[in-house]
Amino acid sequence: MRKVAIDDVDVVTNPMGVHDLRKPVSRALGTDHVAMNYFELAPGDAFAGGLHTHEDQEEVFYVLSGTATFEVGREREHVDVTAGELIRFAPGEFQSGFVREDATSDVTAWAFGAPGARHDWDAIRTIATCRDCGGERVHGAALTDEGRFRFTCTECGTSFSP
Repeated sequence: MRKVAIDDVDVVTNPMGVHDLRKPVSRALGTDHVAMNYFELAPGDAFAGGLHTHEDQEEVFYVLSGTATFEVGREREHVDVTAGELIRFAPGEFQSGFVREDATSDVTAWAFGAPGARHDWDAIRTIATCRDCGGERVHGAALTDEGRFRFTCTECGTSFSP
């Protein structure tokens, strides 16, 4: 058994600087089969760096306070999730969550992923503008030794770090 208090969990932010407070609770608890992250997001903040999918993991977001907006699918349909609501994304479903710039309140939320507590970077895909072949393309994602993301276009192989 392991017990932790949110206040005692270290803050670990996204390498792209898209939020100020993310606490990887699964790391603090030592979970193997579920990822749990606690977020406090201000207007303009995001859960992750952009439209992406986990090919090997489903994700559930539970909003405790405020309103989070999610872009869903390659069409980027917008879905608002308010306090007390949850949203689920199947493995392979593109999504991105954020707090609108003009929001009047912060968002407090949990993100849960299963069946794994850690990302398999080979199973993450993101949508980004390819710097070589142009247009929005699917890119593979990797974390460099320097702690930055590297995206590689799945069509032409061009890589870049934002």
